[in-house]
Amino acid sequence: MMSKDKKISLLLLFSFLLALAAAAAVPGDAHSGSSPVAAPPKTTVTEVKETVQGVEIVDSYRWLEDQNSPETRAWIDAQNAYSDGMLAKLPGREAIRQQVSAMIKIDSMGSPVVRNNRYFFTKRKADQDQGSLFTRKGLQGKDELLVDPLPMSPNHTVTVGLAAVSNDGSLIAYDVREGGADEVTPHLFDVDSRKDLADVFPKARYSGFSILNDKSGIYLAKVTKEGPRVYFHKIGTDAANDTEVFGKGYGPETIISCSLSRDNHYLQISVAHGSSGDHTELYVQDLVNKGPIVTIVKDVHSGFNGQIAGDRMYVRTNWNAPKWHVMEVDLKNPAMDKWREVVPESDVVLEGFSLVGGKLAVRYTQNVIPHVKLVEPSGKLVREVPLPALGSVSGLSGEWDSNEAFFSFTSFHIPPTIYRYDLATGKKTVWSELKVPIDTAKFEVKQVWYTSKDGTKIPMFLAHAKSLKLDGKNPVLLTGYGGFNLSQTPSFSGFAATWMANGGVLAVANMRGGGEFGEAWHHAGMLEKKQNVFDDFIAAAEWLIQNKYTTPARLAIRGGSNGGLLVGAALTQRPDLFAAVICSYPLLDMVRYQNFLVAKYWVPEYGSSDDPAQFKYIYAYSPYHHVKVGTKYPSVLFISGDSDTRVAPLHARKMTALMQAATAGSDHPILLHYDTTAGHSGGTPASKQIENTTDELSYLFWQLGVGAPTKTETAKGN
Repeated sequence: MMSKDKKISLLLLFSFLLALAAAAAVPGDAHSGSSPVAAPPKTTVTEVKETVQGVEIVDSYRWLEDQNSPETRAWIDAQNAYSDGMLAKLPGREAIRQQVSAMIKIDSMGSPVVRNNRYFFTKRKADQDQGSLFTRKGLQGKDELLVDPLPMSPNHTVTVGLAAVSNDGSLIAYDVREGGADEVTPHLFDVDSRKDLADVFPKARYSGFSILNDKSGIYLAKVTKEGPRVYFHKIGTDAANDTEVFGKGYGPETIISCSLSRDNHYLQISVAHGSSGDHTELYVQDLVNKGPIVTIVKDVHSGFNGQIAGDRMYVRTNWNAPKWHVMEVDLKNPAMDKWREVVPESDVVLEGFSLVGGKLAVRYTQNVIPHVKLVEPSGKLVREVPLPALGSVSGLSGEWDSNEAFFSFTSFHIPPTIYRYDLATGKKTVWSELKVPIDTAKFEVKQVWYTSKDGTKIPMFLAHAKSLKLDGKNPVLLTGYGGFNLSQTPSFSGFAATWMANGGVLAVANMRGGGEFGEAWHHAGMLEKKQNVFDDFIAAAEWLIQNKYTTPARLAIRGGSNGGLLVGAALTQRPDLFAAVICSYPLLDMVRYQNFLVAKYWVPEYGSSDDPAQFKYIYAYSPYHHVKVGTKYPSVLFISGDSDTRVAPLHARKMTALMQAATAGSDHPILLHYDTTAGHSGGTPASKQIENTTDELSYLFWQLGVGAPTKTETAKGN
């Protein structure tokens, strides 16, 4: 008698052969009435029944949670063969690829870190897959290569990032990341001799890496099996002998980070309870006087982000201020009743700040439009930093004792430009800018407001050609995030630029759950109020249709990570509204999500099915549990990969199998693009970015019935 495992293996082999056969078929127009697309590979159904909080749940694809089993690997191969066969033969693909290539294959540079008149930054040449670490002596000095990741991997999936720089600029720490995983391997590098030091650090999640000014040691924070911990590493010794400084008793649901003040007087430690940002602890240790670790704030359920200058800590907090304010803490007398308000709460959201040139560079968001103001420690306004257009700005980065700072600006139609800013004079000059073939004058970005299901007014950005006609026939891509207190402002991408260049409209909804209007806006879209986010998104789609931007047949949605949950909920709740969905690195099985990888970080945001009350509202929207057989779902392209060590790729695998089974016989294909070398945190080489973006755009043109370009136009158009 044949064993169960052998039956599964043979069935998967048969599925893989079917997928190869499907790859030879040319896909038809999903909305033109032509013949249905080829059927996907068959997936074995093995029902697992369990009772959760009194509710019986049947999971037909629990076996796909085992990422490394031979059966799952064979299933992934079959799915990739099926998807690749569909996408590779779509019309206009080569023209799209050349357009995308023109957006991505360009010289690029990152914002520098400056120490002792040495500039440290990443730079990538147009013909390279990854950026390298460089240094420059003086502002006009020659760029000198320090660390090149390209020889580290034959497929160029290894990246390097700058983790720390010594005060004199002679020693740096850099991270090596493989395939976009969150875990990295730190290295120490002697800048003058151009050699790595002998110190070896384990591959792990790090959230702090600071070099002492005398280069004798390093304070670092990393995740261990027990939970996050802060360590002191003496340079030249075995990392296994590092001294634990802080963290005992904290479990894996917490995030601990550490940093040194510029003068090395203080070690600062931050403890975040999950990643919602609404419960933080702060601690400080006086290293000069060898003092104990002192609590700055602990048992207050609010967010606190501190930065130290001299004997003062400046703290951005929503404690007694839902739209945030900045407080000054005297580290010699840090009791909360002695704190002084430097920047008061106002009617706009205080998004963040940095300490530069003896001042606070404060970043505000007013109706999702950014502003940057310079403020004296006394609270007196110095000036506002003018911005070029409606878009996104990074905070000013620099040092407390230097007037030199840098910031980046971008918008949907404006490539990122990094400016060098003189805090004393207010003069700004260009440090680097992307030379992308896009005529910004052809496009416009505007903000509209619409009404959600419960009457709440929601803002939304729209980006498109100025010549757009509101005839209800435009291809529209709607996206958003709606979570973790994060604001969505206009930013450039090769994907968006190519989409707009081919007549597409980009819509970004600023839903509840984000940080656009402060902590109250965030709380209105988390835990038991998460459904508000989905309602806001659905209302955005309805507004776009009602106002003749598009129709359901030409409306697609796209989201990743928490945004993947968003589009997953939208497609299961209102499948009639959309023609196509791109769902990347998603959370979809919300009943089990907390059991995998680092998902316990997100319990303060979503809740957990382990709690009876929270289970009720989680189960009510969990996309994986609301797929119904026979429903006319839109086409979906799921995207995930092995190296996603943040959101378990099992969500995408299980949902793909479930939706393929539920939509059997439909001409709306359910596809999975599963990368075995890339993950959640980037790291995808430029050449692979081009192919992936080409896949996504070709898929959207196909599913929305948009005529793909027949010539290699750039975004400037003709």
